[in-house]
Amino acid sequence: MEQWIEGKIVEKRRWSDRLYSLRFEAQVEPFSAGQFTRLALEIDGERVARPYSFVNPPHDNLLEVYFNEVVDGPLSPRLAALQPGDNLWVSARPNGFFTLDQIPDSENLWMLATGTALGVYLSILRTQESWQRFRNLLLVHNVPSRDHLSYRDEISTLQATHESNFRYLPITSRENAEGVLNGRILAALEDGRLERQAELTLSAENSHVMLCGNINMIKEVSAVLVTRGMRKHRKKEPGHITTEKYH
Repeated sequence: MEQWIEGKIVEKRRWSDRLYSLRFEAQVEPFSAGQFTRLALEIDGERVARPYSFVNPPHDNLLEVYFNEVVDGPLSPRLAALQPGDNLWVSARPNGFFTLDQIPDSENLWMLATGTALGVYLSILRTQESWQRFRNLLLVHNVPSRDHLSYRDEISTLQATHESNFRYLPITSRENAEGVLNGRILAALEDGRLERQAELTLSAENSHVMLCGNINMIKEVSAVLVTRGMRKHRKKEPGHITTEKYH
């Protein structure tokens, strides 16, 4: 049976019309970067819960999640309405295996995200292990428009700290913006633009790929990677592709 503890909102950030992050206090069990929790509120006499990845690294005192407000959703509009001082329910035990200890060593680690899936990679990138294990780390973030490219200050800090071995590759699908690839991850991978922008090749010989976000992106990109000789990573059969699915 799931154990719930009460958390308290400390800070809310609104990135665009429907993009938010919440920072809150809650005494959850220790977690690994890449894992997720479940948040809940009491709605019409029922505790409604949804999974959200931790954005903060495990050593931070405040927990953080990043989410999109779904207009007719049962929970996210109510989460978006919370203010500092408000309470919410947090699952005491973290979940998930989208973590570095589940990934084999490789020269390059490609982290591909759509939308709010960015958050899970920020947690991973703010740990020492990520920089110790891989020569190059590449963060690919696909969003509709430039105003959806959140956490720019945090990413700029990573770029300044790890100038030689970190690549940030934003992609916007609905507008052209200077310094940003246009279209979708799939197209940028297929036509070579992604690798040209990164100045690195993505191959089974030198790369591991993490995929998180839109289920169609995960399926389509995985299929392209398979044509390059890459396969899904499993404990008993090491591979090159790791995916995260909440549902």
